[in-house]
Amino acid sequence: MLDQRLFANIDWTLCFLVLLISGVGLIALSSATVGSPGKEDYLIQQVYRIVAGVGVIILTQLIHYRHWARFGFVMHLVVIILLVLVLLYGTGGPGSPVQRWLKVGPFFFQPSEFSKFTLVLALSHHFRDFEQPKGNWLWMIWPLALMAVPVVLIIKQPDLGTALLLLIVFIPIIFLMGIRLKTIFIIGLLSLASLPVVWMFVLKSYQKGRILTFLNPERDPLGSGYHIIQSKIAIGSGGVFGKGFGEGTQGQLNFLPAHHTDFIFAVFSEEWGFVGAMVVLLLFLILTMWSLAEVLKAKNRVSAILITGIVAIIISHVLINIGMTTGLMPVVGVPLPFFSYGGSSMLSMMFGIGLLLNIRMRRFEKK
Repeated sequence: MLDQRLFANIDWTLCFLVLLISGVGLIALSSATVGSPGKEDYLIQQVYRIVAGVGVIILTQLIHYRHWARFGFVMHLVVIILLVLVLLYGTGGPGSPVQRWLKVGPFFFQPSEFSKFTLVLALSHHFRDFEQPKGNWLWMIWPLALMAVPVVLIIKQPDLGTALLLLIVFIPIIFLMGIRLKTIFIIGLLSLASLPVVWMFVLKSYQKGRILTFLNPERDPLGSGYHIIQSKIAIGSGGVFGKGFGEGTQGQLNFLPAHHTDFIFAVFSEEWGFVGAMVVLLLFLILTMWSLAEVLKAKNRVSAILITGIVAIIISHVLINIGMTTGLMPVVGVPLPFFSYGGSSMLSMMFGIGLLLNIRMRRFEKK
């Protein structure tokens, strides 16, 4: 039977913030898909996904976060197996020809979206009683393996954006464990030295094109540079207060590709302007700071790592998505949390929020 004190510690502020951002996302999605052939049901499907996400949050509370962490490695291993199956039997998802999904009946499932959270769970359990050995960096081998295996499999799909996110999420957790500056310096040098190899043998031709286009979008305005150029036009044309709901030309006239998924922020900015965009950024900032504040109150290392990792996932998604829509980063196909259309992204993010609420609810525990 659940401890009655759990229900008295529900973080309603966090719940409200997530539902508010999801609600604003529905407004943006309804405008982005209105009158678009084949996309009339996207809004209803997204509502179902939010409801399912709330169900995931509720179910996540039934199991103590320590138990989630304890089974983190098994969950991570299952995701790795699914990533292998994607390479063997994967298919393109709705509106995307890239082989990143597994099709189960009428549903599409993207295992890479869950790999970020299973990595955080596995690392939190691995480091639960960790004491860094002095003068020895071999303690990083197992954590690096947990991160590197899915990264390689995800790059093979290819999905450079999600692979990059796993690396970004891994870094703050290692910092939290007290990695030495000397080790950071060595890893940095090795990473820089590997860039030519990555460029020649790892990156696909279209990924190289995206990086070159990021440096100069005008080099291929009708090809690889088209997304960035149209996105910047949409955001800039919104002005201060925007053109109004449903009045954005870039999204409504389908000049902007993927305007209901990766570039939904550009659609929203065009219709609601600078003010609307700042409201969305402010909501994400409040969500991030509110969640991150729990690290200072964490009573054990497992909860501290879980909070750090989940907040890193949310922050990195927001920064990369908005960065690529504004031309500050290459286009890597990263959705905006709780905003972009997508089932795997929504459910995985809701699972992460469920873990944050799980930790918050059990803050009365001594350790």
